[in-house]
Amino acid sequence: MVANKVDNNERQNSVYEFYNFGLEEVFGISSINGAGTGDLLDLMVSKFEDDEPIEDLGLPRIAVVGKPNVGKSSLTNALLGKERNIVTDISGTTRDSIDTRYTAFGFDMVLVDTAGIRKKSKVHEDIEFYSVMRSIRTIEDCDVCLFMIDGNEPIQNQDLSIFSVIEKNKKGIVLLVNKWDLIDKNTSSTKKYEEAIKERLAPFTDLPIVFISALNKQRIHKALETAMEVFENRTQKIPTSKLNEIMQEAIQKNPPPSYKGKYIKIKYVTQLPTHSPSFAFFCNLPQYIKDPYKRYVENQLREHFNLNGVPIRIFFRKK
Repeated sequence: MVANKVDNNERQNSVYEFYNFGLEEVFGISSINGAGTGDLLDLMVSKFEDDEPIEDLGLPRIAVVGKPNVGKSSLTNALLGKERNIVTDISGTTRDSIDTRYTAFGFDMVLVDTAGIRKKSKVHEDIEFYSVMRSIRTIEDCDVCLFMIDGNEPIQNQDLSIFSVIEKNKKGIVLLVNKWDLIDKNTSSTKKYEEAIKERLAPFTDLPIVFISALNKQRIHKALETAMEVFENRTQKIPTSKLNEIMQEAIQKNPPPSYKGKYIKIKYVTQLPTHSPSFAFFCNLPQYIKDPYKRYVENQLREHFNLNGVPIRIFFRKK
């Protein structure tokens, strides 16, 4: 008993010597005790790099989102070239959204890894509930979502729910089909899978789809290139003169159908000063324009202007 007590005392003294040595080497402090804690913290903070906060840099925010275990953290780690985020086969390993500034290969952006978003009925722990809420908040705050699905299975209802959140918030979308290296493929596999995806995502199908393998680092930089293209599409400002020149011609070729003998005349169109592309069409009877014609107008906008991967809003206003 006495010997064990002596051993414990020696071990404790060794621990104190280790910490005291580190403090003396780094901060110039010769011993540690309860006093002077505030001074110690000030010295520690003085050693930190005085970097500007990421959120103040005005960089594009690219969020990696999807269900649990589709490979979001694996993709982030592959891009960063280091084990920045923990990767396991256990659902819910990532609990919080993690911001990282990415400056390799000519890119300069904020890359955000998020927790997997599961069905509400399957979330039983408070910590997972708040993780999901943070992921949704990340979608609301980002510019473009790298929306990842598992290539080993058809697109699921939960995937559609996540897609709906992205579209509702009018964020740029790049759909990533991960684990494509595990699929038995032939010359038409990619085309068939892409057609199946767009059939489920309809009516919004004007988005890029990239087939990747986060584990083997296949086409992961293509995913970032596409995300930046979508970011440019989302932030572009179309000159009003060009917008009217093209859209007035499309409207003349196919004018809005009359309603109870009343003719609708669209006089001009302009892009609104919003974060995501929004367009206002000014006309005499906006209340009589129905959804089919709204879809025609959107299709014409997408045909003549590069809005790939960008949900847009169209308004008809009284003039």
